[in-house]
Amino acid sequence: MSIFSWLIIILLVIFIINRFTPTKGVNNITVQEAKDKLKDKQIQLIDVRTPGEYKTNHAKRFKNIPLAALPKKINELDKGKETVVICQSGMRSARAAKILKKQGFNQIYNVKGGMNAWY
Repeated sequence: MSIFSWLIIILLVIFIINRFTPTKGVNNITVQEAKDKLKDKQIQLIDVRTPGEYKTNHAKRFKNIPLAALPKKINELDKGKETVVICQSGMRSARAAKILKKQGFNQIYNVKGGMNAWY
């Protein structure tokens, strides 16, 4: 195998590891832990599903900011507050949590299982 082929394989492995390892500083929580956090009025609750998904079924107090719109609306959020992020299954919210972390948010919680596990 040539050096170029090895380089491609190494880059691919690094990409896969970065894509699927949890983001440092993002805590995965259960639905029950998220429900317990609903009681605290100081916590930001963000649902990153599409408006259609949100309209069909959502938990109270969660603000709908679709994942695609999050980078543009990030200035509407308070970096100093705890932030709980949810989606349908936990995948989009994990990506949203990563975006928030890169923008300086420190207390981020991703709901494992998302709305699929909520009800």
